[in-house]
Amino acid sequence: MLVVFAGLMIYATLHLPERGNPEAPMHQELNLVGKPVAGAYFIQNAYRDAATPNMVTVVLADYRSVDTLGEVIVVFTAGVACFLILRRRETDDS
Repeated sequence: MLVVFAGLMIYATLHLPERGNPEAPMHQELNLVGKPVAGAYFIQNAYRDAATPNMVTVVLADYRSVDTLGEVIVVFTAGVACFLILRRRETDDS
């Protein structure tokens, strides 16, 4: 099963565009149907929208803030659940 999975991954990576290829679809400002790509907007307007020089921070904190907050809540809830399940309880043996 592992050999099949490895073969599938190798086959899939052979069809990826070359690294750094400026003609790759991910570097285009318009998608195949001629509409603007969201990534191009983020790159061009991140500093103007948030006045923050770090583009990753702008995307996570401003553009995707509600989604990021949801992820933080899920991780926090999982941590609290693990703490409550694994905590040691002292028993009275009197």
